Amino acid sequence: MTRLLAAILTATLALSAPVAAVAGSASLVLDARTGKILASENGDTLNHPASLTKMMTLYLTFEALNRGKLTWDTPVTMSKYAASRPPTKLGVKPGGTITVREAVYGMIVKSANDAAAAIGEKLGGSESNFARLMTQKARQLGMSRTVFVNASGLPDKRQITTARDMSMLAVALMKNYPSEYRLFSIVSFNFRGQTIRGHNNLMYRYQGMDGIKTGYTNASGFNIVSAVKDGNRRVIGVVLGGRTARSRDAKMAALFDRYMGRASSSGGAKLVASMNAKEQVEVASAADGTDVPVPANAPRVADAASAPKALGFADDSVIPLERPAAMDEIMNAGKAQKASAGKAGGWQIQISAAPSADAARALLAQAKSEAGAPLVSASPYTEAVGKGANAVYRARFVGFQSKEDATSACDALKKRSYDCMLLPDQG
Repeated sequence: MTRLLAAILTATLALSAPVAAVAGSASLVLDARTGKILASENGDTLNHPASLTKMMTLYLTFEALNRGKLTWDTPVTMSKYAASRPPTKLGVKPGGTITVREAVYGMIVKSANDAAAAIGEKLGGSESNFARLMTQKARQLGMSRTVFVNASGLPDKRQITTARDMSMLAVALMKNYPSEYRLFSIVSFNFRGQTIRGHNNLMYRYQGMDGIKTGYTNASGFNIVSAVKDGNRRVIGVVLGGRTARSRDAKMAALFDRYMGRASSSGGAKLVASMNAKEQVEVASAADGTDVPVPANAPRVADAASAPKALGFADDSVIPLERPAAMDEIMNAGKAQKASAGKAGGWQIQISAAPSADAARALLAQAKSEAGAPLVSASPYTEAVGKGANAVYRARFVGFQSKEDATSACDALKKRSYDCMLLPDQG
């Protein structure tokens, strides 16, 4: 009898204990037209979403805009709580305001936690109440294993999701708010005189990718949700729990390379998210019979000023040009590095690449201002790769005297959500 009671007690405790999420490796590739899961590794395992959380914050923001509850120019007050959210932020002081447009740009491009919290308070009255609305919307979209507790994705053990659930949210964003979805391809924007750059570097180099979000915390590892179009094929990829940003991006690219050809090319205009292998939930179908906007149709640097203001495009937003094949060369760290006058030291680091020398220099200036001491003695350096319309520009810091100095700089940059690649100076 004692043993029976002990067994019952053990089982009861096990059932009542909270389900733990782990920063384990998980991935999923979804055919967005048919709902078929093309590949899945731990696709239903609980993980922490980190800044992927902002996808739902943005979803509810787009919903409020379309319902007339907000406009793009609606002021959003930055509370003391919102302003204190670490570490990546727009930096508006308590009592100041930002527009909804600035908040959306901040969440997409910079992954600004203060902007997310401020929007949450604006729409929900408090961030905790907004989180309940987020979870409720997740259930409506078929995301059965996701729980949100804040608007930004900052660490909280209760905030959980799965690769499958995040793929469904990506499809819902693409269909339900196709005009606003274009914003996920923005490279940078100007915030009150400062150029804010994005760090979804895979999007800038993988052909056909037009979004959508990255995320990282110590608890989650490196996460990414991506969307790619190849002809009539439309595929969503999710990678959770990556060990580094670089390995996460490499895994995502490899998954698309391997499974894109298996996606349907004749699914029509509908986008479908699959809950499981036997059941499908339709969360998307293009109302006008057209597909979700892709980079070829999105405003470019040259014509961003003419993009509809209703979509939130600002004159100084930068939408990526077609990603040239030359970007592959950029990621090949050890090859064909050119000598540069004034370079000293045996190590350098690369943080990104940009479609123009000016854009690369702006990225470097911002990174140096944010990283502080580890970059004080480093020199910004840009280098063109490719020619003509295919030219792109490496954004690097050079002049590190030792590998340890370069590593320290990379560590400082990664803490501020920059990608960073360590390179021996072969110049």
